[in-house]
Order: sequence, then structure tokens, then C-alpha cells
Amino acid sequence: MTRANRVLVLNSGSSSVKYQLLEMEGTEDGAPARLAAGLVERIGEGGGRVAHTPRGGKRRERELEVPDHAAALRAAAEELAADGLPPDAPDLAAVGHRVVHGGQRFTEPVVVDEEVLEEIERLVPLAPLHNPANLAGIRTARALNPGVPQVAVFDTAFHTTIPEPAARYALDARVAEEHRIRRYGFHGTSHAYVSRRTAALLGREPAEVNVIVLHLGNGASASAVAGGRCVETSMGLTPLEGLVMGTRSGDIDPAVVFLLARVAGMKPEEVDALLNERSGLAGLCGDNDMREVLRRVDEGDQRARLAFDVYIHRLRKYLGAYTAVLGRVDAVAFTAGVGENAARVRAAAVEGLDVLGLAVDERLNNAPGREPRIISPEYARTAVAVVPTDEELEIATQAFALVTT
Repeated sequence: MTRANRVLVLNSGSSSVKYQLLEMEGTEDGAPARLAAGLVERIGEGGGRVAHTPRGGKRRERELEVPDHAAALRAAAEELAADGLPPDAPDLAAVGHRVVHGGQRFTEPVVVDEEVLEEIERLVPLAPLHNPANLAGIRTARALNPGVPQVAVFDTAFHTTIPEPAARYALDARVAEEHRIRRYGFHGTSHAYVSRRTAALLGREPAEVNVIVLHLGNGASASAVAGGRCVETSMGLTPLEGLVMGTRSGDIDPAVVFLLARVAGMKPEEVDALLNERSGLAGLCGDNDMREVLRRVDEGDQRARLAFDVYIHRLRKYLGAYTAVLGRVDAVAFTAGVGENAARVRAAAVEGLDVLGLAVDERLNNAPGREPRIISPEYARTAVAVVPTDEELEIATQAFALVTT
């Protein structure tokens, strides 16, 4: 009997569920194949919608009421079943769930049981916007298909190898330990996947390669990966720290919070919303989409120009810092929406950094492509690469390995 070889990946947010069904073995080229993908949105908000795309087929959409996550997963199951891919079929090996915060305990994916659920619940104060939604997705999937292993894959897991001097903040040790305040890092599935793919692009094993990964989307983070192990990352206790992002400030003097409370009379939740939702590119120029920012730069808009320059300055600062952390850098890999598609961001980020061995070839950098590729000239000491991320594939790969080995 052929063993179950499919994994359903669920990314449950507070008001949406993204899903993908992947076939992990038995494909023509031996590589995992994406059978279908979709999104159910506006959960609990009225006017819900599901968008579904089968492999080789046309995207289809329909409106429906989605009062809760159970209704969202039922809608996804209906779409999959309509393509002959029912998620309760015996060939489903696991359901892989993205969980944003795993704290220090979860360093690897785990099969979910009651103890795991309790621990994820305990971590809610560290990720109040994400972990509750992730839990809702897991509990719903368990109830709908109790015979299939549910696997939690954590955004923070790849960063648990960061050494203590990099992970600790210089706070009172008792307070930090009592409240679990330290650097955790996020986007871990992306950084793990991209660092491995970058090593393969260089024709080397991950253990032989030092890589700086720049995950640049609406959320953005950098990591320093030495021999396949993360040794530093830009996001910290929360996804707010580090690079300039679409709506998040990134690094900021913590005293700004006290000043806003004292002088502007802002409450903690107001400052939280300011730093997470009305800062970054959006705060600087009113747009969080890099494509729109660049369009405005081309039109001579000075606010957009400043926003772009602040964004690039922060990138360059982290490139220099992580070069110092690693000592030797074999490659810098750009990934995610901005990193993969904005050639001007890549060029500006490494411009003038010849001293670090960084340069891009204009023709290679501007050439479109969806495959991993080197965009640096042959003479460059450090490779610069564009490596499309695939967090869903990474989650599926980790989940499948856990339940089949």
C-alpha cells in the first residue's frame, strides 16, 4: 500500500485562512508539487470570500458568510473536494500549521497534542495578534479531521540557535527572565528555506556557507546564517524590531514610547498601533507598497524619496553589522515580495559596498525571473542572489518529515 504523501498547509490569521495542498512524493520530477491553493477571508466580519486556484486551472472566487474558523476550513475543504482533492482522503499525511511564536521551548516542528496546545496558549502574551488565530486553526482542523496528525511549525524555531550574547537584551536579568524578554526572531521558515536554497545555488552544502538573508516584504527581517545555523536576526521579542517595514517602524529609541505617553498623552495601545500600523514606509510617506513609493520617487516626490532612503539606509546598516557578525559572507540573498521583485532596492542596498565584496550586475539584476539566480558580477567576492521564498513548502517539508520518519 502506498503511504500517505500529501500535506495540507494552513496559515490561520485572525480574519483569514490561507491554505495549500502539496504532494510530497511520487511526482514526475521527484519534487513536491502544489496541487491547490486558496484564501478564505473576512472571517467573522460579514461579506466573506473564498478564492481558490487548482494546479493548472483557473482561479475561482465566491462570496459566503464565514462566521468562524470552522466555517473557513469547511469552505476550503469544499473547494478542494470540488477538484477531487478532499482533505479527508486517506492520502493526507499531515496538516501543517504555521504558528508564529514558539518561545524557547519549540525548536523544531511538533505533532500537536493537548500539552503542545497549552504551551502555545501560554505564549499568547508574546504574540497576542497571532498565536490565538493559529490556535483556532489547529483546534478546528483537529475537530474536522481527528485522525490526521496536526503539526505545528514555528516562525521562531530557526532562530533558537542564536547564541545568548545575541539573544539577550541588556535588561535587569530577573525581570527579563520572569517575563521571557529576549530576541526570538520571526520569518524563520523563510530564512531556513532561503539559506538552504542559496547554498544549493552556490553548489555547496549549507554547513559550508555563510549567508545573510534579507526577507523584504511588507514585514521585513534580516538574518545571519553561519553553516546552516542562525546566529543573529533583526526581529526581536516581537516582529516590530529591526528593518524599516511597510507599516512598522523597525528599530527605534525605546524612550520615544515614554515621550509620546508623557507629552502627547498617548495610551499604550495607541503607541502600539502607531509603531505597528502607522509607521515604516507608510508613516514616512503615506504608502506602504514599495512599487508606489518608487513611482512617486520617479515623479520627484520628496517624502517618497526620504522614505526610500531611510529604508535603504537601514538595510545597508544591517548588511555591515551582519558581515561583522559572520566574519566571512559567501552570499547575500534577497527574498519575499520586495526582495524578489524590486531591482532598484537590491541595487541601492549594495551600492558602494565594494569593500564588503558586494556588487550587482545591472543586466542580471534587472532581468525578470522566478527561479533562484545570481545577480552579482563574476568578479564579486560575495555572491548576491535573488532566491524566491516558499514558506508553505518549508512547512509542508518539515511536517511531512516529522510524520514519516
